[in-house]
Amino acid sequence: MKTTRREFISTGGLLMVYFASPVLALAQYTSPNPGQSGKSHGNEFVDTWIRIESGGKVVISAGKVEFGQGIRTALAQIAAEELDVDFSRIQMTEVDTSYSPDEFYTFSAISIQQSGGRVRKACAQARQILLQLAADELTVTTAGLSVSDGVILDGGQATTANYWSLLEGKNFNAVVPDEVVVKDRKDYTLIGQPIQRLDIPAKVYAQASYLCDMRLPGMVHARLVRPPRTGLSLLRAETDGINSMPGVIKVIRDGSFLAVLAKREQQAVNAAKSLASTCHWQTTVDETNSDNISAWLKTAPAKTYPVTSRSSDKTADVTQTLSAEYSRPFLAHASIAPSSALALWDGNNLSVWSHGQGMYPLRGAIARAVDLKQDQVRCVHVESGGVYGHNGADDAACDAAVCAMSLPGQPVSLQWSRTDEFCGEPLGSAMTVSTQAGLDQHGRIASWKQVVWSGTHSTRPSGPDGAGNLLYAQSKDQPLPSPPLRSIPQPSGGADRNSVPIYVIPEIDVTKHLVEAMPLRVSALRSLGAYANVFAIESFMDELALASKADPFEFRLAHLSDDRASRVLNRLRDQSDWSNRPEGGSGEGWGMGFAKYKNLAAYTAVVIKLQVTDSGDIRLDRAQAVVDAGLVVNPDGVRAQIEGGIVQACSWTLKEQVNYRPGAILSKDWSTYPILTFPEVPDVDVEIIDQGDHAWMGVAEAAQGPTAAAIANAVAHACGVRVRNTPITPNKVNAT
Repeated sequence: MKTTRREFISTGGLLMVYFASPVLALAQYTSPNPGQSGKSHGNEFVDTWIRIESGGKVVISAGKVEFGQGIRTALAQIAAEELDVDFSRIQMTEVDTSYSPDEFYTFSAISIQQSGGRVRKACAQARQILLQLAADELTVTTAGLSVSDGVILDGGQATTANYWSLLEGKNFNAVVPDEVVVKDRKDYTLIGQPIQRLDIPAKVYAQASYLCDMRLPGMVHARLVRPPRTGLSLLRAETDGINSMPGVIKVIRDGSFLAVLAKREQQAVNAAKSLASTCHWQTTVDETNSDNISAWLKTAPAKTYPVTSRSSDKTADVTQTLSAEYSRPFLAHASIAPSSALALWDGNNLSVWSHGQGMYPLRGAIARAVDLKQDQVRCVHVESGGVYGHNGADDAACDAAVCAMSLPGQPVSLQWSRTDEFCGEPLGSAMTVSTQAGLDQHGRIASWKQVVWSGTHSTRPSGPDGAGNLLYAQSKDQPLPSPPLRSIPQPSGGADRNSVPIYVIPEIDVTKHLVEAMPLRVSALRSLGAYANVFAIESFMDELALASKADPFEFRLAHLSDDRASRVLNRLRDQSDWSNRPEGGSGEGWGMGFAKYKNLAAYTAVVIKLQVTDSGDIRLDRAQAVVDAGLVVNPDGVRAQIEGGIVQACSWTLKEQVNYRPGAILSKDWSTYPILTFPEVPDVDVEIIDQGDHAWMGVAEAAQGPTAAAIANAVAHACGVRVRNTPITPNKVNAT
């Protein structure tokens, strides 16, 4: 590629802009102007959601955060569609507790249903108000008025009125009614289109995009000293020599919370490493380790919850009964970027920049943890490298707040290390799932019993009452009480998410045993219990199909009454060329899995094609998926979510497991917690079924369970070996 001197200098200038941009680009976070934003009201007001600005821009605020799922782009499409303005006019704000609507957490693949619906209604109401203002100005009725890119048309002809002349800089001063006329779907021009995501260009061109890019004047750096696993008390630490190390500003100790502040980042790293070598932590004798956790779950003290029970008036003639047990280990979020935060304490008010999934719940939890009033704390979302549930982001935010309050007037940037992340973050709970089914004389399922053993799947620090779930709150000299064990109810469920089969079965009994005290810290990991439950159900469905001498697709279709589910399965069967599936035991395996996420969100079916070698190695060749997500806002976004879910599930199912022993987590880095590598990723094809007449449905966590089961079923088809415990490793294949 040839480059002229002028082009090279021009490129260099661009690079200079990019290097300078972290400070400049973050002015929006450090200098908001809520007073001019018109957002002093609650979520029910139009002004909370939309602002008409000078320069032909429309600013949309929502309470759902962006962490790579493309939600800001989809919400911008919904807003532009409902307002009849060009997509390029929409500007999305970050979530900031000083002016954004409070939409709790961004989780559970429900952002489009929740925030999308709210943005849609707010924009529809704003459009009606603007049309009425135009009618008053033009002395006409609204009946003949329409809008084209914000310009008011009368009888199809442009007028002098437009959104910006009608309302520039002013508030709507109106509520969003429960019922508002929204655009008919047949008139959509933006929703359903593959519009490029708003966040991609800055990332491609190396502009400031992530929390770690933030630079504030006078910023100092903090590092933590953590125990080898959570829950251990600090008995002794030698801090005297640390204070004299180069650049060290201070050492903070509050109970078992230990941190170092320094002028430069590497100085903080060096000081924390030296301080860690002097620490003595409480020792523990645990009953469990990585090898026996599945069996231990079944004997541990637990609270029992009936999930569902259904009986039939007609007793089926069961001719064959099968049972099986499946399990998954503790899983890490394993975000590529470790958790981080930035905080500033001015002596009266605390500002915290975080990549957590809920700024309002985080604000309440931090305020309680550091003994401030909620209105003294401001939390601002800044994207980082992936969350996938409740990882260390909230803890890092509180850690940064504590450090900043010890140094008024100076911003503190706090970065967890990779080891901090693996040993400190909440993990996805280990799970054991037992299944039992009775087949009748026709090979149909007459009864189904499922029992789930797991820890809780949510210890989020949800506001002041949940502050005790923060690591700092547990570690400080006067710890806060831990909130009571939480069982997430159906239909979403926690450990029991997707534990109720979608299939038509006369008798069903599903029970959940929620273990009261887990050996490791646990919370929400992407899809919660759905991954293990769908893995178990869909693996067992293949085992039942084999016992019935039925094709896996035909067996499932025979047990479905949901036409949309059947359509997805039939389409995937055709797309995957299933009729040409190779003979079993040849080393080439084809397997399938299916679920309706949470039994109320997207339908997703996956076929995995793989090879199993004589040594038990598994090579993924291809993954094919068909998805029905109802009305799709951005098909590229849906496709990316399904593709990402498939790749993540491949990694979970074949590679991932947190290894630990009494007193310490052994999985501390990528060598001790291997994940799927790029060469191991299969080719992925995703087809989206157009269901524009139906409501939009969540997709972000829909592919994980079906993919896991498809892999297990493909391995069984390839070599006749049924592995029921993830990860499915060569050792397990050879030992089964």
